[in-house]
Amino acid sequence: MLVSIVTATYNSAATVAETIRSVGEQDYPRIEHIVVDGLSGDNTLEIIKEFPSVKVISEKDKGIYDAMNKGILAANGDIIGILNSDDIYADSKVISKIVEAFQDSTVQCCYADLQYMHALDNSRITRTWKSGNYRQGSFYWGWMPPHPTFFVRKSVYDKVGLYNTSMRSAADYEMMLRIFVKNNLQTAYVPAVIVKMRTGGISNATVWNRIRANREDREAWRVNGLRPYFFTLYLKPLRKITQFLKK
Repeated sequence: MLVSIVTATYNSAATVAETIRSVGEQDYPRIEHIVVDGLSGDNTLEIIKEFPSVKVISEKDKGIYDAMNKGILAANGDIIGILNSDDIYADSKVISKIVEAFQDSTVQCCYADLQYMHALDNSRITRTWKSGNYRQGSFYWGWMPPHPTFFVRKSVYDKVGLYNTSMRSAADYEMMLRIFVKNNLQTAYVPAVIVKMRTGGISNATVWNRIRANREDREAWRVNGLRPYFFTLYLKPLRKITQFLKK
């Protein structure tokens, strides 16, 4: 199986080389890495071009999810994953573990665990997001898997469509609702930390951003013709508290 990794970049010069190296160090031989750069104003593109194995798309986009969509459309892989430009794979065996999960032909998507690392010190872990097994109805109780650990067969995007670019921060959540809840596609859990993510993120940067993210989460249910429980979207951020207890 060919695995395509899509990385969206914009002014990512400080971190993108480490991200690309973490893909290049994988022990699985059949990987296509596509980097979609939104015309960065720094030297991001020059750094990317130092890695000749990387396929580059460089053009103006309408935001990170538009860039991801471009990468997905350009992907040739049987399996597609998203790796942000400031994230890294936890070790060299990550993609091998993912491919193993997809050896089961009924599995349409899979996810794993994630650790948050200090922005300036990769060895300093601040939170661990242990996903656990998905059960039907889990999303109604505020559950979701970490998006950077999420891999799908390319055929899934053909079936359910691409990311909804009208959403600022909840497009990944909306995509997962489409896949897990609306379409009830078969998934697998890989019980291992496969991605290390730098602290931060637009949905949690400020109280206002958290409120806006909650509104977008609600919209994600609505556009799919789904209705959460009255407490679902309050439980979603509250579940993150346990991540600080699992460093």
